[in-house]
Amino acid sequence: MKIDLLIAEIGSTTTLVNGFNNIESANPDFIGQGLAPTSVLKGDVTDGLNSAISELKNKLNIKKLDYDQFMATSSAAGGLKMTVHGLVKDMTVKAAEEAALGAGAVIKQVTAGNLRESQLDKLIEINPNILLLAGGVDYGEEEIILNNAKKISKLDIDAPIVYAGNKVLQKEIKDIFLNVDKDIIIAENVYPEIDILNIEKTRNIIHDVFAKHIVKAPGMSKIKPMLSIDMMPTPGAVMKASQLLKENIGNLVTVDVGGATTDVHSVTEDSLNIKKILMNPEPQAKRTVEGDLGVYLNASHVYDMLNQSDKYTKREDIAPIPRDANEEDYIYELAKKAAITAVERHAGKYRNFYGPGGRQTVAEGKDLTGVKWIIGTGGALTRLKNGEKILELLKDFNKKLLLPSKSAQTLIDEHYIMASMGLMSKKYPKAALSLLKDSLGNEKLEV
Repeated sequence: MKIDLLIAEIGSTTTLVNGFNNIESANPDFIGQGLAPTSVLKGDVTDGLNSAISELKNKLNIKKLDYDQFMATSSAAGGLKMTVHGLVKDMTVKAAEEAALGAGAVIKQVTAGNLRESQLDKLIEINPNILLLAGGVDYGEEEIILNNAKKISKLDIDAPIVYAGNKVLQKEIKDIFLNVDKDIIIAENVYPEIDILNIEKTRNIIHDVFAKHIVKAPGMSKIKPMLSIDMMPTPGAVMKASQLLKENIGNLVTVDVGGATTDVHSVTEDSLNIKKILMNPEPQAKRTVEGDLGVYLNASHVYDMLNQSDKYTKREDIAPIPRDANEEDYIYELAKKAAITAVERHAGKYRNFYGPGGRQTVAEGKDLTGVKWIIGTGGALTRLKNGEKILELLKDFNKKLLLPSKSAQTLIDEHYIMASMGLMSKKYPKAALSLLKDSLGNEKLEV
């Protein structure tokens, strides 16, 4: 059998492949999906990829599967490790963080102001895939940023540096790194003016840099020559799919409960009432990643967060893919806790303070009150029974938080193709949108 396109999602705990046909027609087809444990620990991620392809062939009852194009996303081997270095925590540092997270990064270090020796030592220990240097509004602070660049240039780190700070310094920053033969990419300032975020172009640059300096998981070098287009970080692909959907169906939040992390992607404008009292700007497209909320690698930690009862005893032997009904029920409880906690951390909040005029209420953080759709993706929410019930619990469960209202609708990515569609949309946006809406349920979207 031959199909148009095969897309792989190489994760920290599982690898899946999705097959598609008629991708250049008005009615593209989802052929099927194969799933297998990721084989990073065995020394070669292609083992997991081949196992997933074998499962897809078994489902289709075929012996051979050929394809015209192959695409892939990856979060294996720890994902896209980044460090972020800015000037002021709530300004340029925050803007740089938003750019990195939205691109699908796992941020391992964040610094503000002058880099200290201990922070430089930590940076060497982390050995990031990409380093993001920011700081200063345009025509603002210069000396701290230049000093940080000089310190970083002397480190024994072979990672590309993206500079997204004060534009006045672009040539000097470029020269500092080129003089020591380090890879430097110049981006637009992520915080060009006070209260102005400019992060989308930097996100795109991070995607491009990731593709050139592909995550060094064992065996990934074998996959790179197979690719029809550049690989993307899986969380970045989910964000791209969320942005594509938002333009078509309106404000949304996507919750992705995985084996290692739980990610929340919100693509929504502030409601008018909240906008009037919002303390600081937030990006329209925001991602948070909770590295302690996974239902496999972090299952023990999530269990400890549950309200303890006699119903479940702690299990140390769960598999990436549930093996029986009892294990599935156990993981359901973990997924529920992970989703609620992740959204709680992602959402903004109301805060009261007292001034000369008495008590005043302000809002800070991301406003989800205008969200129309709550979408569930990832292995847990799409493959467990009653995943949509978990999404229902994410509505207005804490009056102190800026959460989706009770009127928000819930959708499950039934085919578990959201990351694949984010990647596909780079080349086939119409087909990606059509397939994604079909996976979410066209009949629900027409309500």
